[in-house]
Amino acid sequence: MLKSIQKRKNKLRIQRKRRVRGKISGTVELPRVSVFKSNRYFSAQAIDDIAGATLAAVDGKKLGFKSNQEDAKKAGAAMADALKAKNIETIVFDRNGYLYHGVVAAFANALREAGIKF
Repeated sequence: MLKSIQKRKNKLRIQRKRRVRGKISGTVELPRVSVFKSNRYFSAQAIDDIAGATLAAVDGKKLGFKSNQEDAKKAGAAMADALKAKNIETIVFDRNGYLYHGVVAAFANALREAGIKF
């Protein structure tokens, strides 16, 4: 892919990210679950924006998960277990500027299937 096309795609993702982040925020009772995906790996973390602290996290690189839908479902289940260990049942989902399909949607659906509400 040409560098100019990639720069434009990244610029548009950052614009979407800022637009979404201006509307949502996380607390201890209702943390923000932010996702990150690259071409190789997928990760997510539950964030308390007031204290600036990470409450729970799943790193696909450490767990051996790739950035595909099957591994995103496994990461979603692992994230749900980590959230339930902290007695968190409800979250705010932050797709971080990514479109809600594919890996991001698979992760979100796995969270919902595990009993996390958002």
